[in-house]
This record gives sequence, structure tokens and C-alpha cells, in this order.
Amino acid sequence: MTATAKPAPLPQGFLAESLGRIQPSPTIAVTQKARDLKAAGRDVIGLGAGEPDFDTPDNIKEAAIAAIRRGETKYTAVEGIPELRAAIAAKFKRENDLQYTPSQCFVGPGGKAIVYNAMMATLNPGDEVIVPAPYWVSYPDIVLLGGGRPVIVETKLEDGFRLTPDALEAAITPRTKWIIFNQPSNPTGACYSREQLKALTDVLLKYPQVWVLTDDMYEHLVYGGFQFYTVAQVEPALYDRTLTMNGVSKAYAMTGWRIGYCAGPEPLIRAMTKLQSQSTSNPASISQWASVEALNGTQDFIPRFQKAFEERRDLVVSMLNQANGIECPKPEGAFYVYPTLRKLIGKKTPDGKVIATDGDFASALLEAEGVAVVHGAAFGLSPFFRISYATSNTVLEEACRRIQRFCSSLR
Repeated sequence: MTATAKPAPLPQGFLAESLGRIQPSPTIAVTQKARDLKAAGRDVIGLGAGEPDFDTPDNIKEAAIAAIRRGETKYTAVEGIPELRAAIAAKFKRENDLQYTPSQCFVGPGGKAIVYNAMMATLNPGDEVIVPAPYWVSYPDIVLLGGGRPVIVETKLEDGFRLTPDALEAAITPRTKWIIFNQPSNPTGACYSREQLKALTDVLLKYPQVWVLTDDMYEHLVYGGFQFYTVAQVEPALYDRTLTMNGVSKAYAMTGWRIGYCAGPEPLIRAMTKLQSQSTSNPASISQWASVEALNGTQDFIPRFQKAFEERRDLVVSMLNQANGIECPKPEGAFYVYPTLRKLIGKKTPDGKVIATDGDFASALLEAEGVAVVHGAAFGLSPFFRISYATSNTVLEEACRRIQRFCSSLR
């Protein structure tokens, strides 16, 4: 085949039908498009990636180097090294007042793998999984891959993008197996107080067939004195049907190390281990040893990360609310904002393109000003867009100025 020839198509029916039920990750796609445009010489600011710009703290890097020098470079137990599972159990006791044994703890190659393994190990055709919207882009697709049916429950800007007890109860049916519950939220940054969580758990207590996967990945990134609580902590009666998930990616600036973890009922952990034994096998050994240090070592950099993210949040919220037609609520956690552009729908760009959707807005903004954001439809709720403010104040100021200029150009 010559360099210019097109590759031959795959035979009809060759690819799995399940692939037809899902889409590539929109956030990864936006990030890659920004990279490609930069490589082609465009002046592009990418605000699509959910990745802290801070470097992994030195004590964690040194622990990884020490592990390499000790020869910790072999296969490990599929579910994670005993030292890391013990550190996970200690973390849950120390920070969340949850009592788990190491045998109830599980380590995967990233938080996404935890969700994937849990769904694949439990879903049967027709099982329903409640997913509040806006949601992290991978939740519904993972449910679909597992043969389940995602039941999308839209939240409202006016409610702070929080799921209400009435909306939760209305979504539960005899086929409901899980609810995937994420807070602080990606993409909105929404958080739930203890009382708001208790109102939701009171509903779940009435439906013993419904399990909870609580994604607490942004637990340490909360602002303004907000106190984080997780589901099984608020309602101990749900402990036996809750999978409490977390990871080192966000709070410890370790996205590339690919370590997520969880704890839950031991039979579920065994099922997830069985599945992982036939897929990825163990997470990277060096990453696991680095994560032991992350969880057991000093946590003194976390307040510094929090302070920087809070300053960035305030900067972005202020500047976006000065853009014509943009309304940007102030989130209590994570490192995203999720502004509405409903006042801009129907307006036109200087070259006559109509902004009919948030996808049109994101495309036109990238073309006109070189700012890459993720459109709200990717997260299941329009017309909004997501900005990750996990980058420097200088970059954020320039990006927001460009967004202001773009919005002012619409007529």
C-alpha cells in the first residue's frame, strides 16, 4: 500500500455491535484537536482537559524512583499490592470515617477502570443505571458497553446542578441496579452538603435493589470551607451496597500515573478482580508504590493546590460573567465551570454562522479565537459549555478575554 492510498475497509460485521452504542470520549477529542492545531502552528488555548497543571509532588516521585531501585518492577496482585490496599483502607478510615479491610479495597489503572469494572461485573441486558446530568462523559457509554441502559436524570442550573430527591425517586424502577453519583461534579463543580446527601440516601433506603457507585475523585478540591461527605459515611445503612471510588489523579496531580481505587462489599471486589485478571491485569507496579506514598505521606501540598484552584475559579467566574450573554455560576468544588450560553442561541458570528447549539458555539469559538472548550451536549445538558481552569492565571485571563471578545462579536 502506498503512503497516499486509503486503507481497505474492515469487512461488514467485523466490529463488535457494542462499539456502535458508544462514542469516542468528547473531552479527549477536544484536547487532541487543540494539540493538533498547536502542532500546525495555531495559537490555541486548550481548556478541555481535566488535568492539574501542577507537577506530581517530589515525595511521591522519589517513592517511585526508590521502588524502581528496589526492583519493584514485576507483576503484582491483580487487585493491587497489599501495601496500597492497606493505605486505601487507612485513608477511608482517616478521612471519611469508613471502616474497610484491605480485602475490600481494589486498585485499577485509573478511575475510569473502576467504573468500567464495576459495571461490566454486574450489569445484565436491560439493567438500568441512573446517571444525573450533566455527567462525566464516560458514565453512559460504559453502561451501554456493559449491556445496561443509562437513565439520564437532568438537573437544573437553578438547583445548583444538584439531583433532587423527587427526581431521583421518579427515575427508580424495578430494573434499576445502580446510581452513579459524582461530587464534587465533573463538569459542574456542584457539591452536596450532608443534609442534601441525606435527603438522597433517604430515598435510596426505600429501594434495596439499587446500589450506589459514588465517584469522589475531586474530594479534596473544595473551596470556601465546604465540608465533603460521601454516601456511606452519611448513611451507614447503605454501606453494604455502596462502592466508594476515589483516585490519586486530581488531588495529587498524578493523572498520567493511572491509579484509581475503590472499596466496597468483598464479593463485588472479587468479581471486579476476576474481570481485571482477564483484561489489564494489575495496574503498573511503580505507580502503585507512588500511590502508597501519596496516601500515607505528607498532605501539606493539598491546601496549596486548593488555594490556587480557588483563585482561578474566582477569576474565571468573574471574567465569564462579564462576557455578553454568558451566565456562570460559582461552583464549590472540582476545577471546572459550566456556564450557560442560552442567551446566545440564535445569534450569528461575523461571517454569518448561526449559533444554534452549544456545539456550534464551541466550534466557532475555536475557529475565531483559538480557545478550545467542551460543549455541554457532551455532558448531557445543553446549552452550556465546560471550562477546565486547571491551568495558570495568565492563560486563563487570556482565554477569558478571547471569550469576551468572541461573545461581543455575535449579533
